[in-house]
Amino acid sequence: MLMTEEKQEMLASMVTAPYMALATMAICRPRKVSGNAFRHMVATRDILIDYGHIDEVLHKAALVHDLLEDLWDFDHNLIINCDHDGPEVYKLVVEVTRTPFESKIDFLKRIYHDGSDKACLIKGADRIANLCDVMFLMEKDFISRLCDESEEYVLPITDRVCHDMGVEIRDLIARARLLLTLLK
Repeated sequence: MLMTEEKQEMLASMVTAPYMALATMAICRPRKVSGNAFRHMVATRDILIDYGHIDEVLHKAALVHDLLEDLWDFDHNLIINCDHDGPEVYKLVVEVTRTPFESKIDFLKRIYHDGSDKACLIKGADRIANLCDVMFLMEKDFISRLCDESEEYVLPITDRVCHDMGVEIRDLIARARLLLTLLK
């Protein structure tokens, strides 16, 4: 899908560099799926662009969406004070952050039932990035669990806000399940 001229202009006028700079704090943070947290957050933002979701607060939140969850000593005021959108970006990041007392399933149910459209878009893009990365992982149990979670909980989230993301997630689940058969 070609991006409209209006969306190209909106994207060109975004100032996300301060959030990109915050995201670099996660460069050395390895991930269970693979790679590092910085690349994952940038990929999540890029997937939103792939699907034509051009919104400055959405992009800024995607760039830092895992900082609160992954960096235990992260100062949330860095997001709040990053720029004029900081408070709104922080609110969205909190919405997509799993609390220490929340199971993964309860977290996904919360996003489905109570999440804003922007939170659902970030969760969908986040899961696409995770499913792409999981192809490099050889842990069958983890891959299987990620596929099951994606099917049962994330697909309803994405289908609510972006049907095409759901199509990609279904395809990635099928490919991951094929990989599982090859790993046996």
